[in-house]
Amino acid sequence: MSTEELLIEDFHSRTAGQRHFASPIVFWDETLRDGEQMPGVHYSPEEKLKIAELLSDIGVPIIDAGIPVVSAEEAKSVARLASAGLHSHILGSARTVLADVDAVIKSGATHIAIFVAASNVHLRYKLKMTQAEVREAALQCVRRAKEAGLHTSFVTEDTVRAPLDFVERLYRDVQDAGADRLVVADTVGIMTPTTFRWWLTEFQRRVHPKDLSVHCHNDFGLATANTLTALEVGAVAPHTCVNGLGERSGNAAFEEVAFILERLYGVHTGLKTERIYEVSRLVEELSGIPVPANKALVGYFSFSHEAGIHTHGILAHTATYEPMQPEAIGRRRQMVIGKHTGKAALSEKLKERGIVPSDPVLLELLQRVKATSESRSKTELRRFLKEYRALFEQPGISDAEFWEMVAQSGIKVTA
Repeated sequence: MSTEELLIEDFHSRTAGQRHFASPIVFWDETLRDGEQMPGVHYSPEEKLKIAELLSDIGVPIIDAGIPVVSAEEAKSVARLASAGLHSHILGSARTVLADVDAVIKSGATHIAIFVAASNVHLRYKLKMTQAEVREAALQCVRRAKEAGLHTSFVTEDTVRAPLDFVERLYRDVQDAGADRLVVADTVGIMTPTTFRWWLTEFQRRVHPKDLSVHCHNDFGLATANTLTALEVGAVAPHTCVNGLGERSGNAAFEEVAFILERLYGVHTGLKTERIYEVSRLVEELSGIPVPANKALVGYFSFSHEAGIHTHGILAHTATYEPMQPEAIGRRRQMVIGKHTGKAALSEKLKERGIVPSDPVLLELLQRVKATSESRSKTELRRFLKEYRALFEQPGISDAEFWEMVAQSGIKVTA
C-alpha cells in the first residue's frame, strides 16, 4: 500500500461512521444533455455517439442522451445511441407532456427522466400552473412511461426551493404510480453540504424513496461537495458532467465525484478511472469549452510542479505534494522550468542527458533560468486572453449574425 493510500485509509477509519453509501453507486452522466445546454455548446449526432462510446467503455451505467422532442436532430441522436449496443443504459428526457414521453418511447431508449418544475417561482412565472395541475401532469406521464416498459425517473426542477409539503406529496404520489427513481435537483446551486444533508434526511424520512438521485448545479462552486453529501446519506445515482459542463456555472464534475469516491472515501465505483483524462480531453475538444489550467484532476497544471520547495519534495517522494499518482487518471507528472525552479529540479532535468554539473555551474544556470523567465513578454498571452474573452463573453450566434437572419426572414425591423 502506498503512502498516499495509508494516509487516506487512516482518514477512512476515523470518519466511516458518518457515511452510509449505497452499493453500487450508479453514475448518471449528463454531459450530452445538461452539458450541451451550456451556452455555445452543440454536439452533432456523431459527436454524441463518440462521447457515449467512451463513457460506456469507462463503465458509466446511465447516459442521458438528450430530449428527443427538441428537434429532429436530437431525436436522431437519442435513437442512434439507443441502438448502438452500448453497455450503458441510454436515457431520454421529457417534460411532463405526453408528446415528450412518446418521443422518448419512440427513440428506443430504455430509461426516461420525466421532469417538471416544483418551486413557487417556477410555477407562477414559468409554468403558470397550480400544484394540482403539476401533480396531474406528472402522474399521467409517469403512468404512460411505465406502461411502455421504461425505467422511469421523476425529476423536479428547483426541488430544494419548493414547499417541502408539496414536494413530499408529489414524490410519494409519483412513486406510488410506478416511478423507479426519484431525483432531487438543486437547480440554482444554493445548497451547502450542511443544509443539503438536513434537507435530504428530511426528504427521505417523509417520502421513503426506493432509489434516490441528485442533480446539483455549481453556481456557488458547491456542486461536487453537495453531490458527495447526498451520496454520504444514501443517494444512489449522482448526476455528473465531464469537466463540470452544464447550464451557467455547470454541474458536478464527473472526474471530481469519481476520484473523490475512489481516493478519499475508498468507495469502488467500477469505473476505469485511468481513462477519465481521455474522456475529459475528448469532451473539451468536441464541446469547444477549454478546461481551466488549474481544474481539479484534469486541468493542464494538476500534476505540474515549478516551485523549488515542491519539486524538491516530489523528487524525494511524490506523496509530499501529490495526493495520488497521475497515472491513475491517465496523466503524467511535469516538472516546469521557470522563475520558481530550484537546483533540485535543474539537476534532475540535466540527468536526462547524463550531465552532472558542479555547484557553481548549476547556480549560474539557475540564475539564467530565473532571469529569462522573469523577462519574458506577456504580449502573446494578453492577445490570447483578449481573443478568448471575445469568444466566450458572447457565445452562440452573434448579434450581427442574428440580425442578418432576421433580415433574410423578411421580418420588418421598426427600431
